[in-house]
Amino acid sequence: MPKRLQRQSNGSNFSAGRHNKYIALLPNGCYLTVMEIRPANAEDVPAVLPMVAKTCALHENWDPAKYGFLPNPQDRYNRWLTQRTTDPRNVFIVAEREQRIVAFLIGTVEEEIPIYRVKEFGFLHDLWVEEEYRNEGIARQMVMLAIERFKEMGVAQIRLDTAAQNEPARKLFASCGFRVSTIEMLMEL
Repeated sequence: MPKRLQRQSNGSNFSAGRHNKYIALLPNGCYLTVMEIRPANAEDVPAVLPMVAKTCALHENWDPAKYGFLPNPQDRYNRWLTQRTTDPRNVFIVAEREQRIVAFLIGTVEEEIPIYRVKEFGFLHDLWVEEEYRNEGIARQMVMLAIERFKEMGVAQIRLDTAAQNEPARKLFASCGFRVSTIEMLMEL
């Protein structure tokens, strides 16, 4: 398998269901489709939920005070994710290889409180790539597609949070154009 994926788009609007295929050039000169990144649908949610559980477990391991989840957070996420599949003001995409969902990204449009010039912003809630598929450029491609989708919606700003321990995520997001804006601090009482 390639270390980096090369994008091959079908050319239609992503929000209208464009599927982005990523291909590899084989030694024999043939191309092989190795990954498809596409908008998620309700049927994808059951395959995403185990990745949600891994995301929650990782965050809770890093900071149990901040990420103290109720039992089975993936079950609580189920309905919310399903609703995001039909909401045009959300970005919910999955990466699929050999008919298996191996990554997901979920982002929403949020309203800002009415004291700022920015009235609304995109917010990236979660991004997960299964461990055996990391370092192939999948996460970066998904973030770039989310940025493209938010632009199509007319959103002028995208925000996200990363755990203090998640240096690889900060490097990824910085490589996609994000910068540090605020530093959240926490104190337990």
